[in-house]
Amino acid sequence: MRQDTHVITRFIAILLLVIPGLLATFGFLTMKNVIFDYIADHGNDSLAAPSFGWLPFLGGFIMFAIGVAFIGGWVFYRDRKRNYVAPRFRKKKGPRPASFKPMIDQQATAREGSSSEPPASP
Repeated sequence: MRQDTHVITRFIAILLLVIPGLLATFGFLTMKNVIFDYIADHGNDSLAAPSFGWLPFLGGFIMFAIGVAFIGGWVFYRDRKRNYVAPRFRKKKGPRPASFKPMIDQQATAREGSSSEPPASP
């Protein structure tokens, strides 16, 4: 049973990459066809003023951009996780929050702050 779930999860992971890839491909082909039709219409003598199909071109561009952005983001996330990226793209390691410090450090800080001696004047 465990082997079956592993195969299914791998299949779902592949689908998550194939679907944006197909979307980007379809968007690219749509843009290519709109440009080709516009250039081909210039050679058609029966048309006085060929028009450019802006709506299909923008739709294709949006599909292409979404597909490429998804795949690029996935590759970047994977490479960042495996530490394959340049130093400027690595995760920033900030200071640890006070709540995660060991209990001994918190107790020592509490003792230092609650001393019975008055603070020294300058």
